[in-house]
Amino acid sequence: MEFRAHGANPEKLYAAAGLPTPAKIYDFSTNTNAVPQRAGFVPDLRAALEDYPDGDCTELREALSREFGVPAGNIIVSGGSNEAIYIIASYTAARENLILQPVYGEYKKALDGYGARTRNIFSLAEAEGARDAAVWLCNPCNPTGALIPGAELDAAAEHNPETLFIIDEAYRDFVWTEELPRAVKIHPNVVRLRSLTKIYDLCGARVGALIAHEAAAEKIKARQPEWNVSGLAQQAALWRAGDETLKRRTREYYAREIPRLTAALREAGFAVRPTCANFFLMEIPDDEKFIRFLLGRGIVVRHTRNFAGLDGKFVRIAARTKEEDDLLIEACADYLGAGV
Repeated sequence: MEFRAHGANPEKLYAAAGLPTPAKIYDFSTNTNAVPQRAGFVPDLRAALEDYPDGDCTELREALSREFGVPAGNIIVSGGSNEAIYIIASYTAARENLILQPVYGEYKKALDGYGARTRNIFSLAEAEGARDAAVWLCNPCNPTGALIPGAELDAAAEHNPETLFIIDEAYRDFVWTEELPRAVKIHPNVVRLRSLTKIYDLCGARVGALIAHEAAAEKIKARQPEWNVSGLAQQAALWRAGDETLKRRTREYYAREIPRLTAALREAGFAVRPTCANFFLMEIPDDEKFIRFLLGRGIVVRHTRNFAGLDGKFVRIAARTKEEDDLLIEACADYLGAGV
């Protein structure tokens, strides 16, 4: 069976498996927020469809400035964090790019598209002393759910001033193991990515943000097309970002649900890796057999064949609602019980 490079779009996985798509799919392959969002959003469709959007995303940048605790001049809004990845890849193409593995595959894909030199590393220490390089990492890490302490990253940036650190913080708001500082620390050689699509469940809207020192932000902004974030996406992001309780509710939910779900899977007989985020890795000897079994139950999990160092020996699972998670627990127990 040919696996897609990413999770989500489960219909394509069913087609690749040669299986009929069920009426109801439980998608554990995508790491979006399962916590209910603020209700009552009524978009101004005339403005969204007929007017050019604000190319500077002024109102949204001001809202994110308050949320991140940094000036609006340090923020660029992007069409999802993926657009930001490709823009930054064009910015770092002349450098050697060190990718902290295992990690999200779009970094390598974007860098390859710009003909950049890339090298996999498997610890932050391997980047120490690098000159005129860029280090790409995800924190907390997708797919492992591991978190590098902020003080360690700050020290790495300060000790390596000629190295540019691109820190993808798409899942920062899901960290439930500790309370993270609200304000973002600005370094001249650090670019941070945030995905509004994950915490605000706006994957279809494609909206994210980039936080950088003003000098770097100005150079990166110059590579970005005008009107890159639609008016509808800006409206939706502003509405959901206005929910002052969501991030607290999200942390509280995953602080309960991740330990409950992972404990149940361990009790059933699976080896589950620790995590600080809303997803985790589970070891599986035969990933295709396991994935096909779950597809038969309408359940989709994420393979790890295209993550360096994991090579299909795990599946990645994102916690969903308690009811959905209970279906997953039952299906996984049945898989072991059936001796498939």
